[in-house]
Amino acid sequence: MPLPDISESEWSVMEALWESSPQTASELTRTLRPTTKWAENTVRTLLTRLIEKGALTTSKNSSGTFTYLPAINREACVRAKGESFMQRIFGGAAKPLLVHFAQNSKLTPAEVRELKKILDQTLKP
Repeated sequence: MPLPDISESEWSVMEALWESSPQTASELTRTLRPTTKWAENTVRTLLTRLIEKGALTTSKNSSGTFTYLPAINREACVRAKGESFMQRIFGGAAKPLLVHFAQNSKLTPAEVRELKKILDQTLKP
């Protein structure tokens, strides 16, 4: 099953739920409000969209309040977003993407060593 297309706002909700779930709409609103300033109605709208897309599931807790849980894996979504970005911006080619980020990012020596290690491992049979 293909992963749903998640907007930037929906991604914020998913991140909060990947970090800690299940949560109610009220709990999510309290979690997200400091960075987003969203009202609970906005959060509920985003939750509804994510349920319709198949990204979230719901259940009722003991008090009858709906709680929300991710139905999709964060790593799979990151991989899909990365592939989509690479396809759109770099025509699917990894080399220009890597060159762009290597030349335009402020990588620490430790990050450079880690990237070299990863690249070396891809050459091994």
